[in-house]
Amino acid sequence: MKFVIVGAGATGGYLGALLARTGEDVTLIARGPHLAAMRDHGVRVREAGEEWSVRPECTDDGTVLQTAEVCLLTLKAHSLAGVAPRLRELLGPDTAVLPAQNGIPWWYFQQYGGPLEGTQLTTLDPDGVLAECLEVRRLLGCVVWPATRLVEPGVVEHIEGNRFTIGELNGERTARATAIAECLNRAGLKCRVSRRIRNEIWTKLLGNAVMNPLSALTRATLVRIATLPETRALARDMMAEAALVAEALGAPIDVSVERRLEMAEAVGEHRSSMLQDVESGRPLEVEALLGVIVELGELLGIATPCLRTVYACVKLLDQTLRGTAKVGARGGI
Repeated sequence: MKFVIVGAGATGGYLGALLARTGEDVTLIARGPHLAAMRDHGVRVREAGEEWSVRPECTDDGTVLQTAEVCLLTLKAHSLAGVAPRLRELLGPDTAVLPAQNGIPWWYFQQYGGPLEGTQLTTLDPDGVLAECLEVRRLLGCVVWPATRLVEPGVVEHIEGNRFTIGELNGERTARATAIAECLNRAGLKCRVSRRIRNEIWTKLLGNAVMNPLSALTRATLVRIATLPETRALARDMMAEAALVAEALGAPIDVSVERRLEMAEAVGEHRSSMLQDVESGRPLEVEALLGVIVELGELLGIATPCLRTVYACVKLLDQTLRGTAKVGARGGI
């Protein structure tokens, strides 16, 4: 299949490298020093104490999307609105789009069914730009579990994890979902097609909505947050609030709060993606990870006092960072 990856940073670069290594037709869209390094030396991947490299096509020219079968959209959630109008112009007539962001996606209530069908989440798409520019028919949900980081331009470190879940918004098992999953499995990921992709989104979010903002505010690693009694108690309360919201939306989380805390502790001295963004002075994924859960709680009449308090603090931190943040979305088109 022909894959084009928009925003080929740590996550996109890693996925693109895996796919290219197994012979898929892959183009990475990036910019700046990262693009230059990938053009000169290929994508270098460090994992399990070794390094390997591959040379997919790398460009800053978005017109390659016109012939893409699959667009993996690996920009941060807050960058999507800025590129969506251009994507609408560039996508081919049958290009499938997998938005690979952390947190709740803007399309959550599209093809959802029931009284909340079509509800617009103002924290994620306040002006309706994403809904207007990215047609529902193109979209597949996905959850990316591998933890990666960009060590330097052109060099991606894979920290842990190889799960990758995809699913149609309406729960159908389609030929395109099966074909994409097969490509990802051949590439070395454990990819399955889920009929309940929103459940999987919440399972990952239960950790991200808590550990990311707490680490950003405290500068602590996951194991330190999970082992200090006071922060562990706060994390437990935040997860419990998020789990109530998920259950009310018909997406009960199979993993218990205690088990999720154990999983975070087991990751060890890992610096969350939001903490890495703080240290680099980049904007934070506040709304998709945390603000939207507060919004959903209000919509459903569920109190989220702990989530709301941490949300207020990390939102202020984000605004402070944006005063000195690097301009532009990484990887744009």
